[in-house]
Amino acid sequence: MAIMAPARARFYVSFVALGFLLSGAATNAQQPTFVSLFNGKDFSGWKVPEGDHGHWKVVDGVIDYDAQSEAAGDKNLWSEKSYGDFILRVDWRIKETPYVNPNVPIIRYDGTHKKDASGEEIRIALPDSDSGIFLRGDGKSQVNIWCWPIGSGEVYGYRMDEKMPASVRAGVTPAKNADKNVGEWNTFEITMRGSRLTVVLNGQTVISNAELPGIPTTGPIALQHHGSKKGDVWAGPPSLVQFRNISIAELSKGTPSGDRRAPDASPR
Repeated sequence: MAIMAPARARFYVSFVALGFLLSGAATNAQQPTFVSLFNGKDFSGWKVPEGDHGHWKVVDGVIDYDAQSEAAGDKNLWSEKSYGDFILRVDWRIKETPYVNPNVPIIRYDGTHKKDASGEEIRIALPDSDSGIFLRGDGKSQVNIWCWPIGSGEVYGYRMDEKMPASVRAGVTPAKNADKNVGEWNTFEITMRGSRLTVVLNGQTVISNAELPGIPTTGPIALQHHGSKKGDVWAGPPSLVQFRNISIAELSKGTPSGDRRAPDASPR
């Protein structure tokens, strides 16, 4: 075996070390940087609906909503800042399900609804609460939070749009139900790059690189209001939800979209 001269050996070791350093620096420079969107104390960075009267509130370090905002117009909670390409991480949980939804369809793998022998859609009744996260200021581009058997993470506005290609409607249909039980904390990791959406729920990829034709190039994020009461009775599935640990990383060209591992969503 040939023995390398001492000077040549030192040069070789230095060259290899320099290569590792440069490679590591380039990798670190490209990693997405997350910033908090919720400080756990107040609604700094958010727009509380005018006339809400305290229904969106911060309780014990989490955003809590009772689905009864008194705002005359938009009742959703919007971020002050707009975003283009990003990775959004957020913990959420459904607090309770007092409303029994009598019209829940059985959603097939391609986003269509299962029918019976006479061609009628099959509907089932189940306890249901409903919220979601609007992307880029667009209600149609909503990542759902609900109790339907298909699971959370679907994009209802695109799946139900019959003008969309079948591939688009199938793409925004969850590949699996990764929701935890009602009352438990879940974690979304939502990645938007261009018109493509990926949703990871509790470490499971439920939407993979789905196309959202026509989605705006930029816009704010919203936590969704849903439901209303007639008298003291819920007339639809209410957004009885909480949110915490909300952070976002804005992506530029060449920035990787992360390793798809969602943060720990256990109660803390």
